[in-house]
Amino acid sequence: MDGLIIKPNWADMVLSGIKPWEIRGSRTHKRGTIGIIKSGSGLVYGTANLVDCIPLTMYEWAANKDKHHVDYVDIDYKTPYAWVMQNPVIYPEPIPYKHPQGAVIWVKLPYNPELLQPQGGGKGE
Repeated sequence: MDGLIIKPNWADMVLSGIKPWEIRGSRTHKRGTIGIIKSGSGLVYGTANLVDCIPLTMYEWAANKDKHHVDYVDIDYKTPYAWVMQNPVIYPEPIPYKHPQGAVIWVKLPYNPELLQPQGGGKGE
């Protein structure tokens, strides 16, 4: 499973279901269950299903602010993309992983059945 590194405040919002769109400056073709990692923590805090990647116009950005919660002026991307997440699951206890040097967006997580098992009740538990 791949793990997506997200700043802690945004990771909390993704895992709680408040922020189903993670905004990035590039496309992703990855789909399926991914680990959600808070940057700098060395821990996987839960999972979400990455189901789509949508290029955003300024109109789409403004019309969907409730899905990403980011002010346009804070974005420095030529074309912002919404990485669409569904079915977030928060782990009752975060699971440690070994962070490879230089990883800033994705981490290849080792096979660990704990990372694939639904734990807790999903949104906001």
